[in-house]
Amino acid sequence: MPEKSYKLGLTKFADLTNEEYRSIYLGTKSDASRRLSSRQSDRYAPKVGDRLPESVDWVKKGVLVGVKDQGQCGSCWAFSAVAVIEAVNKLKTGDSISLSEQELVDCDTSTNSGCDGGLMDYAFEFVIKNGGLDTEEDYPYTGKDGRCDQTRKNAKVVTIDGYEDVPKNDEQAMKKAIASQPVSVAIEAGGKDFQHYKSGIFTGKCGAAVDHGVVAVGYGSENGMDYWIVRNSWGASWGEHGYLRMQRNIANPKGLCGIATGVSYPVKTGQNPPKPAPSPPSPVKPPTTCDDMYSCPSGTTCCCVYEYYHMCFAWGCCPMEGATCCKDHNSCCPHDYPVCNVKAGTCSISKNNPLAVKAMSHILAKPIGSFSNQGMKNTFT
Repeated sequence: MPEKSYKLGLTKFADLTNEEYRSIYLGTKSDASRRLSSRQSDRYAPKVGDRLPESVDWVKKGVLVGVKDQGQCGSCWAFSAVAVIEAVNKLKTGDSISLSEQELVDCDTSTNSGCDGGLMDYAFEFVIKNGGLDTEEDYPYTGKDGRCDQTRKNAKVVTIDGYEDVPKNDEQAMKKAIASQPVSVAIEAGGKDFQHYKSGIFTGKCGAAVDHGVVAVGYGSENGMDYWIVRNSWGASWGEHGYLRMQRNIANPKGLCGIATGVSYPVKTGQNPPKPAPSPPSPVKPPTTCDDMYSCPSGTTCCCVYEYYHMCFAWGCCPMEGATCCKDHNSCCPHDYPVCNVKAGTCSISKNNPLAVKAMSHILAKPIGSFSNQGMKNTFT
């Protein structure tokens, strides 16, 4: 009996029954006919004279954001859709931006079902109608259904202009599409061999009742066997650093595990919306003028510290607006505790009110023009 081209091992699913594994980690809706059929395109239909690369690996080309982990949530559809949007954005703009799967889980609920499954085409439709998708940093993944954050939903960082479906049940069309960009695909991943996959080119038993959304990111050949490179969303410790290889060019036109039954990709022709301009700085208050020669920093009160015959010859600055200047010419009180008790060094609301706060001391005023904006900020700390 020939040796298998792939290896099984103890994965993080080893302690789960196959039924538990399928119910927790698989989430693509299997009714592929529900996809919007009007989106099918002949852009990547095979033509006579097509010359495609022998192998393609978008991972090595640096187009993809790092492998992510959907956790115990059937949100594979969101991870597949987001990954290809991140990739097409990198190809068109040169910017590598990690986008929010959680926004799709929380907000794309009219056609998709969060942790209970969804379709990648519907996710693309949501992003188009919403006018863009937020970043993962701003709208982080929680691994559970949540309430849609409308503020973050309106943070439209990356946009797409449309999406298209590759001709169905055609691995050559799929290959042609992948030569141009990573694509979303759905596979049947519920089998026991897939559950325990460790490495190698997967050729295990599976049908075409697709139940898991992933991303086809390349293709190649090894020891005479053709394969697809598939990115999963079960973390970098799964499979071949978060990826698996699946046999390509089998007799069944649907492809191994139905991989060719529902291939789609986002279309991006333009740039992303400009980043919001920073808010203008708040106007800086001018210094407080004491007389024709002296001033205090903004937000302070001028208090006379040397008075002679009702004329002030030296000024101090009380570190509060609207303060009361005490008769000792050395202290001051807040406007809401305006009664000075010089002997006690306190300020009170009224003469007979026992509630008091500590009086404040002055700093010396300076000639007009001495308090720069920086000086005003650092005077009282």
